[in-house]
Amino acid sequence: MSILGLKKKQAKTFKVKVSTMDAEMEFSCEVLDQEVPKDSLITFHFLAKFFPEKVEDELVQEITQHLFFLQVKKQILDEEIFCSPEASVLLASYAVQAKYGDYDPNFHKPGFLAQDELLPKRVLMQYQMTPDMWEEKITAWYAEHRNITRDEAEMEYLKIAQDLEMYGVSYFSITQNKRDTELLLGVDAQGLHIYSPNNKLSPNKSFPWSGIRNISYSEKEFTIKPLDKKKEVFKFYSSQLRVNKLILQLCIGNHDLFMRRRKVDSIEVQQMKAQAKEEKARKKVERQILAREKQMREEAERAKEEMEHRLFQLQDEARMANEALLRSEETADLLAEKAQIAEEEAKLLAHKAAEAEHERQRLEVTALKTKEEKRLMEQKMREAEQLAVKLVEQSERRLKEADHLKQDLNEAKDAERRAKQKLLEITKSTYPLIAAYSSPPPSTGPESPDRTVDMASSIRMDFKDSDMKRLSMEIERERLEYMEKSKHLQDQLKELKSEIESLKLEEQHQAGLYSLRSYTEPPYIPHSNRNSAYMAQMAFYEEV
Repeated sequence: MSILGLKKKQAKTFKVKVSTMDAEMEFSCEVLDQEVPKDSLITFHFLAKFFPEKVEDELVQEITQHLFFLQVKKQILDEEIFCSPEASVLLASYAVQAKYGDYDPNFHKPGFLAQDELLPKRVLMQYQMTPDMWEEKITAWYAEHRNITRDEAEMEYLKIAQDLEMYGVSYFSITQNKRDTELLLGVDAQGLHIYSPNNKLSPNKSFPWSGIRNISYSEKEFTIKPLDKKKEVFKFYSSQLRVNKLILQLCIGNHDLFMRRRKVDSIEVQQMKAQAKEEKARKKVERQILAREKQMREEAERAKEEMEHRLFQLQDEARMANEALLRSEETADLLAEKAQIAEEEAKLLAHKAAEAEHERQRLEVTALKTKEEKRLMEQKMREAEQLAVKLVEQSERRLKEADHLKQDLNEAKDAERRAKQKLLEITKSTYPLIAAYSSPPPSTGPESPDRTVDMASSIRMDFKDSDMKRLSMEIERERLEYMEKSKHLQDQLKELKSEIESLKLEEQHQAGLYSLRSYTEPPYIPHSNRNSAYMAQMAFYEEV
């Protein structure tokens, strides 16, 4: 026998990958009688095939509870188990508690659930709500689950899930006997249920395990025999052989578990429950100890922080006190200097106050004087106005008088021309007589011819000289009198203007203390009107 013959024949293996809800494992298995592909990787999913009736009693080990929680959560999110929106939000809050622990607003900022899948898509599409609004609703429930551990949160999640209508139900398409009516068969921990194809929540007929005597299977036909023989036997058909075997396995397994749950637990199960109970108690004590230690540590840290804060506070207070002492010393020196300066300022202010009082008294006297001067000035202005009005009236009167005089003069001229004409006529008529008597005739009467001629000539000369002199003297006298009065009025107006200008200069000198109202100059006659009478008289003189 050769050495090669002594070696064992190496067994053929194939690669297998087992996926759980939170991990994956790969290893090699020997090839027995299974017909499996030898070259490709085969994947198996490790899932719960039979659902417990009461999760709190049947899920003993913590790892079993965790894996089952992940499986049920995935079925709810994938909508394999129907869940209302309200229950979905509550379940999501327990899932968040199991993953993140107690809610801390300082750590769990808005948006911390953005990457987590917590609600079924059907629920998200049912309402017009943003992800932030859903997160706010979930966080409101999440904040209420404080001090709940991960396994407790998962158990609360499963307690709610086991009451859902589709929890643990496996659905299969069947047809009813003879009529080929399409129906749905549901198999769960409670029994068998018949549903309409479009309604998986409310069964049309149910057969609890406690009421089933026998389930038989022959090729494609299933027969359910009730325990009560009076009830009708129910038959249904399934066309797929592989599915039929699965239905039979589920029926046998769920029925077996149903019967076993109603019996006393075996020694092994009791030991497992006792160990699980002890483990839970131990973990609870450990959690309490850890919580106490955590609390003591937090208290110690808070005390340390308070002591450090107090120390920093005392250091700050000491530093501030030292700085305040230095500032107080500097302030004392500064106050002493300020006191000296204030004393000097007080003396200066007292001196200025005395000067101000003196100035105030002077200004009061000046104000009184100014008021008196104003009163006198106003009186002079009124008098000047009255005088101007009077002069205007006199000018108008003189103008009228000049017109009358001019008219009289014209009349006198006319009379003079008439007199001259008459005298000329008389002279012409008497000239022959005068020539005839050119030698002096003897005197026949009291008067001679020469006497007659001399009388006529003297009459004419006396008339002309006396009237003209009288008129000229009267006109000259009126002219001189008017010019004198006009000059006197002009002098008074100039004097009044100079006094007003001097008062204005004095008011500008006292600006800021008193405000005097401005005075307008007294109304005066324009130059053209004021001298109209005078111009008329001059024209009259020139004409004469």
